[in-house]
Amino acid sequence: MKRGRSISDPPDLQFKPLVVIELAKDAKAETKEWLIKKIMDKKKDGGCQLLVKSFVISEEDEMIFLVGASMKRLLLGAEALGLVKECEDGYMRPFIYNNRKEYKHFIEGDEDFLTMAEYQYIIKHDLDNLRAREEKSIPGYPQAKLYPGKSIFRRLQTSGVIVQVFPLHDKEDLKRLTHRWYRQIRIAFQPIDQIRRYFGDTIGLYFGFLEYFTLALIPMALIGVPYYFFAWEDYDKYVIFATFNLVWSTVILEIWKRYSSAMTYRWGTLIMKREFEEPRPGFHGVLGINPVTGREEPTYSSLKRTLRIYLVSVPFVCGCLYLSIYVMKIYFDLENLALEYNQEKQSTFSSLLLFVPSIIYAVVIEIMNRIYKYAATHLTSWENHRLESSYQNHLVLKVLVFNIVNCFSSLFYIAFVMCDLKLLRQSLATLLITSQILNQFVESLLPYWMQKRSNRKIKNKVKSLKMDTEFALLEQIHLEKQMDAYQGTFDDYLELFLLFGYVSLFSCVYPLAAVFAVLNNLTELYSDALKMCRVFKRPFSEPSASIGVWMLAFETMGIIAVITNCTLLGMSPQVNAMFPDSKMDLILTVAAVEHALLALKFILAFVIPDQSYDIQVKVARLEFESMEALKQTQQCVTHFKDWWTTWMFPLCWPHWSN
Repeated sequence: MKRGRSISDPPDLQFKPLVVIELAKDAKAETKEWLIKKIMDKKKDGGCQLLVKSFVISEEDEMIFLVGASMKRLLLGAEALGLVKECEDGYMRPFIYNNRKEYKHFIEGDEDFLTMAEYQYIIKHDLDNLRAREEKSIPGYPQAKLYPGKSIFRRLQTSGVIVQVFPLHDKEDLKRLTHRWYRQIRIAFQPIDQIRRYFGDTIGLYFGFLEYFTLALIPMALIGVPYYFFAWEDYDKYVIFATFNLVWSTVILEIWKRYSSAMTYRWGTLIMKREFEEPRPGFHGVLGINPVTGREEPTYSSLKRTLRIYLVSVPFVCGCLYLSIYVMKIYFDLENLALEYNQEKQSTFSSLLLFVPSIIYAVVIEIMNRIYKYAATHLTSWENHRLESSYQNHLVLKVLVFNIVNCFSSLFYIAFVMCDLKLLRQSLATLLITSQILNQFVESLLPYWMQKRSNRKIKNKVKSLKMDTEFALLEQIHLEKQMDAYQGTFDDYLELFLLFGYVSLFSCVYPLAAVFAVLNNLTELYSDALKMCRVFKRPFSEPSASIGVWMLAFETMGIIAVITNCTLLGMSPQVNAMFPDSKMDLILTVAAVEHALLALKFILAFVIPDQSYDIQVKVARLEFESMEALKQTQQCVTHFKDWWTTWMFPLCWPHWSN
């Protein structure tokens, strides 16, 4: 077999390779032939009706399948998935192939109507929904059982036949994107629409939120700098800053909802109809019938899942929280030792030593967060949630609870038990700076350096093969298949959530928190762009209408911020001086102010609509059109029934009866 050449070419090879499928080295020949046939077969025959080209790069390497599709096939896939596009009248509507000329920017044969991310999403959806019909097992692997309705690709992946599936980068598009995005440092907005076109809605929304959050932090940073240097011991201004902090944390989230709704409407995902959610790939159980769809699929007892959650997961999380509190106790013991040493020596070295416990604690917090995230991911998978949305909600809840306790418990203890605002400022500054440096190094710089080294080795290996055809494409596939898979936006949103917590909870005590958050986000913009384009595999696109459960997390942190800031206000000497005789009056007053601010927060959330009036009208217009279309369809069916029963049936019945 000639290395680097196609061994199974479809009749039409003029297609753009979009998705790479890597098979195991020992994959059986009959399995490969069967899989190629399933991918290329027509839809009516149970296939995907896609194009496939297969390669063997070297005798020692795995087989590579390149998957593409004709333009008509992709447009029909867009209709099947309900992708929404802008029409000539300016309204967004689900794409219909037969009405394709009514959509803005549609030109017959033009490949730019759909985005590259949408192409790959359509192909991934079709591959994932390649279902078994009459097959009892995977050819060549009798132990890999199949049943009607079972996802073939999921079975191939769990059986180890398919090593990985990933979308291929487009070098020219990527080059243009990186030039506008991070290759030149300049004061400008990110090319969010271009990011979305290349990486999809989920990634586009994350970078849109990152940019918005950075801009929203600037007012806090501008107010915080003069306050820190000139008035941080003036508790009258302390009260003003805390009040501004509370209003700020509410308003920016409500404005983001409006901004994101306008953005996702323009992308078409705000009004995109969600299809029935399929079971997640990791879900397993006894084969049964889904009562909603009537399909055969794995079933699992909800009672067993509930018992796993409450008898295993909850105790595990509580044990981890106890460990976090115990580590915090060790940190305070080290703080006391450093303080005693400084009081005894009174030297420059002893003064610097005061920061060491906080730095060590910040590093330990980051390590514990990452270990816990790994354990929580496996524990949530073990709970065996049927839907991906349920899986994500349980995972986010576990990780957020631990991170809030792990990152903020020491600050709460210092603020409300020790009542040491000086130590609170020192600990907050150390946590902010140390965590930012560690995150930037671990998430971007270290993987980028390791990837550069790996790329040099791979390029040398590919060149040594002396392949004579399609060298550039094969080199690209070789490079990309060795990259680590991007694990989603979870860790990125978590980092922003913790920053929001530091700023909204304690920035009235340490106003420079917003300044450090802005600096972190500015570097995050470039480092995240770098890792998306150069470090990790290109992720598959997924339609998203919002940032999901993270919006609820940010709003919950805003409520906690009200309680925290009101308590800090109640601890100020000026407020205490107003109630010299009765601490109960002080507590009741602080509680009353807290409830008033919470009421103000909820009123603001109610008064500021989640969507602008223009978007509300357009969404209502689409719903009205859908209702009218449904009515017309029902009327047509009724007229056909009347026509059939009145005219056709009496005419045909004598012939049928004979």
